Amino acid sequence: MDIRQLEYFLAIVDHGGFNRAALALYVSQPALSQTVQSLERDLGTALFHRIGKRAVLTEAGTALIEPARAAVRGLQTARASVDAVHELRTGRLDIAAMPSPAVEPLTSMIRSFGDRHPGVRVCVRAAFTPRDVIGMVRTGAGELGLLTTPGPLPAKDVVAHPVGVQGLVLLTPLDGPFPAGRAVAAEELAGQRLIIVQRGTAGRSYVDELRERGVEFTVAAETEHRASVLPMVLAGVGLAVVTDSWRGTAERAGALVLDLEPNPVLRIGLIRREGPLSPAARAFLDSALARKEPED
Repeated sequence: MDIRQLEYFLAIVDHGGFNRAALALYVSQPALSQTVQSLERDLGTALFHRIGKRAVLTEAGTALIEPARAAVRGLQTARASVDAVHELRTGRLDIAAMPSPAVEPLTSMIRSFGDRHPGVRVCVRAAFTPRDVIGMVRTGAGELGLLTTPGPLPAKDVVAHPVGVQGLVLLTPLDGPFPAGRAVAAEELAGQRLIIVQRGTAGRSYVDELRERGVEFTVAAETEHRASVLPMVLAGVGLAVVTDSWRGTAERAGALVLDLEPNPVLRIGLIRREGPLSPAARAFLDSALARKEPED
């Protein structure tokens, strides 16, 4: 077994099949298949069920994912540590981030880091809930993770670093039901049409709690595509509760952004696995912590 075999195996897992993995790796599919078959011979078991053009993980394949990621990540860290002797000039950093903090503060974090280390490529991996972020960091799919949570930052299986706080805001069209310049009380959302996102997010928790308190509203649309929320608001589909990170983008696009009252505080955290970090991850973490916002 060698690292190349594990990298090819993980590429098939991450890209959902042999064809896409071969394209992502810039290798031929026969070469990819031969490498995986060699890995299966070394392990003495099949890692995928070949069903037509699909590749479905076997139980053994599923068990291999986490140790394979740890092995590949360990080698990448070792290589990067050697490269760091000659300065942090190249490399790659994978960050798992929820959509809202990926707007801010991640944009500003990447800009500050890029000013110091322009040769390092930052790859942002999509994660929709805090649990998703933690899982991706724990398994090595991302070396760092960025999440928001209304409760304490996670302390199990990962190390969390607080980097700021955010509130929630209400997005409406300019001709929406509420005037600019004042906060909207939760009870005033009764009877409104709301655009909601998937469970496990702060905005969804807020509107679910409204209903539990007896504030009745109509769900105009439910979407897992967070990027579609603002266009739907601007089109008059409904109103939306989102994190304050969307304020600048929404106002530039022509939406009205209103504070909510009361407004929960969301903690923003950068998380990592216990143990050594690659030089790129360490430099990014140091840069992010140096610019973090004070908590209320």
